[in-house]
Amino acid sequence: PSPDDLSGIDLVMFDIQDVGTRFYTYISTMQYVMEACAENDIEFVVFDRPNPNGFYVDGPILDLEHKSFVGMNPVPVVHGLTVAEYARMVNGERWLKNGIQCKLKYIPCENYDHNKAYELPIKPSPNLPNMLSIYLYPSLCLFEGTIMSVGRGTDFPFQVFGHPAYVNETFSFTPGSNEGASNPKYSGIECKGVDLRDFEYRFFWQKRRIILDWLIEAYNNMKGIGDFFNSYFSKLSGTQELQKQIESGESPEDIYKSWEAGLIHYKQIRKKYLIYKDFE
Repeated sequence: PSPDDLSGIDLVMFDIQDVGTRFYTYISTMQYVMEACAENDIEFVVFDRPNPNGFYVDGPILDLEHKSFVGMNPVPVVHGLTVAEYARMVNGERWLKNGIQCKLKYIPCENYDHNKAYELPIKPSPNLPNMLSIYLYPSLCLFEGTIMSVGRGTDFPFQVFGHPAYVNETFSFTPGSNEGASNPKYSGIECKGVDLRDFEYRFFWQKRRIILDWLIEAYNNMKGIGDFFNSYFSKLSGTQELQKQIESGESPEDIYKSWEAGLIHYKQIRKKYLIYKDFE
C-alpha cells in the first residue's frame, strides 16, 4: 500500500490463513505491508492462525540471488512458523527494506503447538481444496518450475502430476478452465501421470520431509522430451543447486544431506521467534 492508501489509518490487521511454505505468497504480501506500516509509523497486528505444515522444517535455504515474490528471505521451503512467528522473524532479523522495523503486535492462537495436527475448516485458496493438497503442496509446487502439470484445472490440484508425453502410467487427467485456473497448463489435453490421492495424512507426519522421489521420478521419465526445468524452478527452490543435483543423478538422501548445514543454522534463528511449543 502507498502512503496515500494508509492516510488516516492507525492500525493494520493481518488475518489470513497460511500453509507454511516459502512460496505460498501470503507471507510475501504480509512483508510488504509490514514495510509500508514501518515507513508510515503505523502499528501492524497479526491475528495468528495454526500452520497446517508447522510440524517440520525442510528444504534448501533461499539464496538471495533468487529472491522474488515466491521467496523473499533466507528461509527453507518449509519454514515451520505461524504467520505471527514469521512476522516476528522478519522484524527481528531486520529483513524489511533498509533494515527498518515495524511496530508489531500479535494475537496468539489458543491450544496450538507445532506438534498438533490442524485441519483447515475452509480451503485457503482455490487450488488447495483439501488437507491432502496442503500436505502435498511443499513437494508438488516445485513441479510448477518444470514442464509437468500438477492438476491445476482439475478437481484435484496438487494431488497429481503428469504430462501429455508421460510414459508407463495408466492414470490420466485432462485439465480445463475452472475456478482455480482459467487457462491451466495443457488445457484440453490428456495428461498421463501419477495419482497421489490415496496417501494417508499420517504418511506426511511420519516423513516430515519434502518428497523428492516424485520430482526425480518425473525428471527421469521425461528424459528426451526437452528441457524439463524452466527458469521459475530456481525461484521456487531458492537455489540453482537442486536442479543441478537432480540432473546429475543424485539420490534424495544425498540431496537431503546437502541441506543439513543450512537447516541447522536456520533452526537456531527460528527458535528465537517461536510463540508455541516446538515439534522437537
